[in-house]
Amino acid sequence: APTPRALLRGLLTAVAAAVVVAGGRALPQLSDDIPFRVNWPGTEFSLPTTGVLYKEDNYIIMTTVDKEKYKCILPLIAGGNEEEEKDYKGPTPGELLEPLFKQSSCSYRIESYWTYEVCHGKHIRQYHEEKETGQKRNIQEYYLGNMMIKNPLSEPDQEEKENPKESAKEIPTKNIEGQMTPYYPVEMGNGTPCSLRQNLPRSSTVMYICHPEAKHEILSVAEVTTCEYEVVILTPLLCNHPKYRFRASPVNDIFCQSLPGSPLKPHNLEQLEKQQEMMKMPFRRVKEEEMHSTKEEKFSSIHKPVAVGSHQLLTVGTTHISKLTDDQLIKEFLSGSYCFHGGVGWWKYEFCYGKYVHQYHEDKESGKTSVVVGTWSKEEHIEWSRKNAARTYYLREDGTQTVRMVSHFYGNGDVCDLTDKPRQVTVKLKCKESDSPHAVTIYMLEPHSCQYILGVESPVICKILDTADEYGLLSVPS
Repeated sequence: APTPRALLRGLLTAVAAAVVVAGGRALPQLSDDIPFRVNWPGTEFSLPTTGVLYKEDNYIIMTTVDKEKYKCILPLIAGGNEEEEKDYKGPTPGELLEPLFKQSSCSYRIESYWTYEVCHGKHIRQYHEEKETGQKRNIQEYYLGNMMIKNPLSEPDQEEKENPKESAKEIPTKNIEGQMTPYYPVEMGNGTPCSLRQNLPRSSTVMYICHPEAKHEILSVAEVTTCEYEVVILTPLLCNHPKYRFRASPVNDIFCQSLPGSPLKPHNLEQLEKQQEMMKMPFRRVKEEEMHSTKEEKFSSIHKPVAVGSHQLLTVGTTHISKLTDDQLIKEFLSGSYCFHGGVGWWKYEFCYGKYVHQYHEDKESGKTSVVVGTWSKEEHIEWSRKNAARTYYLREDGTQTVRMVSHFYGNGDVCDLTDKPRQVTVKLKCKESDSPHAVTIYMLEPHSCQYILGVESPVICKILDTADEYGLLSVPS
């Protein structure tokens, strides 16, 4: 017999078919881009008059395996901006981006080991720079792509102007923080030869996406296959084109009213929901305890989720860590009682100085998943520091030197399935000036399976780097 889940799946499939018939025109097939929610309001209710449109005669009759019957009123799904997009005769996306390419401007993303440089219309470079006292500057670099001879901005746009059918071509989208976001791609090839691919040149797709408050920042760099990369750039320039504006999909409510002789909601569905509530109880208790912890009260975001309208688009991995004074914060941080949090995407990171590095994911349904990446042992770190540089220096123009970065070893993490060995992480603490004195940025790299580099950058660290001893261990400034 079909389960309540099968009933809902059948209902949503029927919605797709019914909407096409009811609307009298072909609509896209049902997909995760268009979210639905089934409501069971009973017979006495009024259809919403704002937001998604409804018509009384746009419904289907659904029958459960227990012969319960429901009249389900369907939303009239429409894009809302279709007419604006259809009538748009302004500059093409390539023309909108042209100033960025003509100015020969570059964008940078600094991570704990690599720095990424995107010089728009010219090249993408990944490099690491070492400056040791008394030594020459050593740069390790790879070009992830160079601009082809032809201008990639002009060709597709010219095609679009000359052939109106081309303008109806579907614009590619990328899932960014759960939202399908349109982007304009620019292909860049002829990068540094890749030894893992018979010395074929590295190549990249640069994805430009609209963000009205951006300044052409690099949102992310990802190696999608060996030596092939995707680089996402946030830019306000594309926002003048209606097809590239971010639009969060509204949730489309389906209202299912019970017909005479049927319960308000299917019996099997109620039973399933009760079971799910019981399963959630232990996770709910944990979350309530976490909400009351003093550490959570100190932790607040300085970069709120970047929003367009009222919908979340993406988050930036820099957080405002505390309202404490500098002296209090430094003492608590170095004692391990105050931890830094950060990270972008699925995994977030918790770093407690002299204690541990954790990687975790929080989910409303299943609670918190946590992985121990490394734990602190002073003896193990000192042993590690005898073979590795625990301190990196920066030579000032006046000839004096200052500590630029310290590296600490945290071993004995959770055992890795790929290597059957404990995870381990090198934490690189860097000085990073910021408008906010209590900002912290955290990045995680995995140069080898389950061997990590955690980059932690903050103005707070600037105040204590010069206290580093020969092993890179820090202390409260005197």
